Amino acid sequence: MALNPDPSSAAATAARPLLGILLKVLATLAFTLMAILGRSLAGEIPVGEMVFFRASFAFLPLLAWMLIRRIPLRSLRTQHPALHARRAATGILAMFTYFSALVFLPVADLTAIGFASPLIVVVLAATLLGERVGAYRWSAVVAGFAGVLIMLMPHLSGEVQSGWGVSLALANAVFVAFTMIFIRSMSHSEAPLTIAFHFQLCCAVVSGLTLAFDWVTPTPEQFLVLVTLGILGGIGQLLMTTGYRHASASTLANFDYAAMIWAVALGWLFFSEVPVVEVFVGAVVVVGSGLFIVWRERQLGRQAAPAERSH
Repeated sequence: MALNPDPSSAAATAARPLLGILLKVLATLAFTLMAILGRSLAGEIPVGEMVFFRASFAFLPLLAWMLIRRIPLRSLRTQHPALHARRAATGILAMFTYFSALVFLPVADLTAIGFASPLIVVVLAATLLGERVGAYRWSAVVAGFAGVLIMLMPHLSGEVQSGWGVSLALANAVFVAFTMIFIRSMSHSEAPLTIAFHFQLCCAVVSGLTLAFDWVTPTPEQFLVLVTLGILGGIGQLLMTTGYRHASASTLANFDYAAMIWAVALGWLFFSEVPVVEVFVGAVVVVGSGLFIVWRERQLGRQAAPAERSH
C-alpha cells in the first residue's frame, strides 16, 4: 500500500520524465508485490505483526539510500512533531486497515477500491483546505464514486467476510486520502525523506505495542516473507520519492493506475484470483474519473501560470 511522499513536493525542474515514469511504475510493482506477500500470510500472521515487519524492515532500504547518498542523520530532525504525529495517525490506521482488508479481499479488488482515495482528496481539499473545486471536478468525483459502488456490488451479497473486506477497504481509502492531505500541508516545511522516516518510526512503535497481545512466532519461511514484505515497502517508498524528483506530479499521477495491472496479473498468478466483471467496469469508471481530475488540474495550472508571471 502506497502512502505517497507528497506529490506536490515533486521537483518542478523535472529533467528526465521518462525515468520518473519508470520509477513510479516500478514503485507500484513493489507495493503490489508487498500486498501479494501480505495476502499469502493472511489468517496465519496477525495484522499488527505484519505491520510491524512492514514498518521496521522498510528502514533497511531507507538507511541504505541515506548512506549511498551521504545524507546525514541530522537532516531527519523536525521542528514540527505535531504535524508528523497527525500524519502518522492516519497513516498507521491506513496501514492496519490495508493489511486487514487483505484477509478478506483479493489484491485486485482492494487495489481498485483504493483508487477512490484521490477522489476523496478532492472532497477533503475543498472542505478542509478551502481549495476551490469547479463543476468539472465535482462531476468527475460523483462519477468516480458511482464507479466505486459498481465495484462494491459483488461484495454486497450479505456474506460477513465480504462485508468486512469492503468496510476495511473503504476505511483504508479514507485514511489514505487524509494522509495525502496532511502530507500536502507539510510539504513546504518538511522533506519527503523526513516525512517517510518519522512515519516508519511511529508505525513501528505503535504496531510493536500490539505484539504483546497478538504474536505468532513465524516459521523460517514466514519470517523471510515478512522481512521481504517490509523491504519491498521501503523500496517502493524510495522509488516513488525519487520518481517525483525527475517528473512532475501531474505526469506521474497518470501511472498510479499501473497498480491495477500488477494486481490483476499477480493475483491470478499466485492465487488464481480474477476480478468479476463489475470490478473491472467500476475500476474503469474510477480510473477515468481520476485521470480527468489530473487533466483538469493540469489545465488549471497552465491557466494560472501566466497570471502569476504577470504579477
